[in-house]
Amino acid sequence: MKKVLWFLFFCLACVASIWAEPASAVAKADVEQCAKEQKASFHWYPVQKTFNMISATDTIKFAVGLPYASMGSKSIALEMAPEISEGKIWIAANDVKKIFAPAAVSSSSVTIVSSSSATVVPLKPSSSSVAVASSTAVASSTAVAPPKNETAGTREVKTIVIDPGHGGKDSGALGVNAQEKDIVLTVGKLLKKELEKEGFNVKMTRDKDVFIELGQRANLANQWDGDLFISLHCNAVDATPERKKQIKGYHVYVLRAPESEEDKAIARRENKVATLYGEKNAKEELSPIEWFKLEARLEKYKQNSYMFTEELLKANEGYKIRKQAGGVGGAGFMVLVGALMPAVLYEIGFISNLEDEAYMMSDAGQKDIAERISKAVASYKEAVHNYRETLGR
Repeated sequence: MKKVLWFLFFCLACVASIWAEPASAVAKADVEQCAKEQKASFHWYPVQKTFNMISATDTIKFAVGLPYASMGSKSIALEMAPEISEGKIWIAANDVKKIFAPAAVSSSSVTIVSSSSATVVPLKPSSSSVAVASSTAVASSTAVAPPKNETAGTREVKTIVIDPGHGGKDSGALGVNAQEKDIVLTVGKLLKKELEKEGFNVKMTRDKDVFIELGQRANLANQWDGDLFISLHCNAVDATPERKKQIKGYHVYVLRAPESEEDKAIARRENKVATLYGEKNAKEELSPIEWFKLEARLEKYKQNSYMFTEELLKANEGYKIRKQAGGVGGAGFMVLVGALMPAVLYEIGFISNLEDEAYMMSDAGQKDIAERISKAVASYKEAVHNYRETLGR
């Protein structure tokens, strides 16, 4: 009798495992193989554990362990967070079908992963996927009229918002002879005059020695409906006197996920102001999931931020303060987070370096800096205008 009962239990266990198998099985796709099939380029960033798939029309961004992706101006919830196993990166096959066309997932890139085995199986596109693909094709083939009220970055450049960093109780970085808040305020005022000569409508987040919260600066820029936001700062490094002599130069930053520890450190230093003075919801660093949500919202401004950065690099040719490294970086600067327009944070030099500090303090140096930024803004305006003309606007 016992043998019969054990045999029955064994049979029931086998049946239960068979029934449970489909529920535990997950259809996963090899990301690199999918990219090849979609004729998209694949870019892996091992430090942040993020990767991009760039097709002819879209850039889709992922992060290992996060069930979100960003594409264009939207954030996409994923069925499964990307994962790494057996030396490959995997995402759910259903997520690939959701993001790409219905035929995006071929049998060569899909594996059913279960507790017992892995077998390659073909997937059929769902009717909903077909509907999405057909509507996308119609949308791409139909000319879309520009909106009546164009957003910053797509319209003619008229209003420039200058943000002299720090101020009031917040002195910013300290040099041997100067304070960051004073240098950037003077440069900001000179820049305002130069831009007004060029016919721009210019606003300043502060035009005197007062403290303004980081979040409020972006809010002001939005209220003024700015077309470009320029936050002025002086860089600094806490190091030995010999090291301070070596580290110098200007750097232009855009709002993007940092690609180096140096960029992260600079952003934390600038963001520390908010936490130091008790600003509501202040933080020194953005989490990976916050980056995904933020990048999706600000994607439409990023390219114009880079466009202005390029013009600033050109305008700085021959500048006494040479660019540091490549001159361009990116990080989560809180002062840029809320600005709904192309925006940059410009570290005009190292106040901790005696040579840079002396030039940034001098009348000739401050005038030179203002004129170069003004020249970059004028060139950026022309570039935007020319691009609009190619679109028939």
